Amino acid sequence: MTVAELAARLDAKVLCGAETALERAVQGAYAGDLLSWVMGRARAGMVWVTIMSNMNVAAVALLADVSCVVLSENVAPDEALLARAVREGLVLLSAPLSTYDVCWRIREGLADAAVL
Repeated sequence: MTVAELAARLDAKVLCGAETALERAVQGAYAGDLLSWVMGRARAGMVWVTIMSNMNVAAVALLADVSCVVLSENVAPDEALLARAVREGLVLLSAPLSTYDVCWRIREGLADAAVL
């Protein structure tokens, strides 16, 4: 499953991200809002699901090399996060679903793609 396919599965808005970044493969998911915890556990290629919306999200996402960040519950990024994400080529999605439902749909998509 690609990030673009994930966005469609989640009915998510693509807030930023280059077309090539949207074709990156999703390798799993991690949900969490404690930045230090995410830094130590999210892995390259994973989707990070969070409700955090400040600039520190970009720093952690880039450090972990996640495929994208999904802001659940229609959370909108603050201006600093959006600007940094655009500058760094980070894909940000905003989904109307709860964190639980986002994770469930990611799990279904990975199972459909036989990534599990």
